[in-house]
Amino acid sequence: MSLLIASITPVMIFLYLINRKDKVQEPKKLLAKCFFGGFLSIALALLIDAPLAPFADSISSPFLHAFYNAFIIAAGPEELAKFLVLYWLVWKSADFDQHYDGIIYAVFVSLGFALVENILYVMEGGMGVAVVRAVLSVPGHGFFAVLMGYYFSLAKFHEGTEKNKLLLKSLWMPILFHGLYDFALFYMEAEGLSPWILIALMVLFTYVVIRLWRVGFKKIKLHLHKDHIDSIPTV
Repeated sequence: MSLLIASITPVMIFLYLINRKDKVQEPKKLLAKCFFGGFLSIALALLIDAPLAPFADSISSPFLHAFYNAFIIAAGPEELAKFLVLYWLVWKSADFDQHYDGIIYAVFVSLGFALVENILYVMEGGMGVAVVRAVLSVPGHGFFAVLMGYYFSLAKFHEGTEKNKLLLKSLWMPILFHGLYDFALFYMEAEGLSPWILIALMVLFTYVVIRLWRVGFKKIKLHLHKDHIDSIPTV
């Protein structure tokens, strides 16, 4: 039971912190759809991943093997699946009426995915894994979603010709950060790496995590400020 609680708690905390910033609370029914839609995105990611996974065994280069697993097997299918579920559930919703809403909905989808993943890893790895994932993996999924939701909202409310480019950016930006995050971890698992490469990978991983958090908080503030300005009555 303690492992299950340790798996669920960081997800709930992140959801609470993101949701409490919303000045106009979203319908609980739609938030629940997004959260459980994250469960659906796992199955969708596995379907996307299935024809791609067998090619990984044929890659002999440790660098390319880590890159393929990080971007093609993990980050690409996972973020694409989350994006498709997010688009399906909220793009045409009348409740998607503020910029910050996109971030909230994207986070709920992503952390629905992260909850299932977290339970599986923690049940297998124990409390040590729970602590590491609470500090790194769960916030990672959360901030990947912040990036997705930020550009998703920009696309939703953009009136010009850049709508499709912004919508595409809401997909490739989380893939980029997610892929770099996983690449550093996967490559560190390769055998025979020199100490200098290991140090470089640890520096890369640390940079990606710090950059992800800083950019994520910045995007949250930008959309909250935008919604605040839009709410001020014009004279």
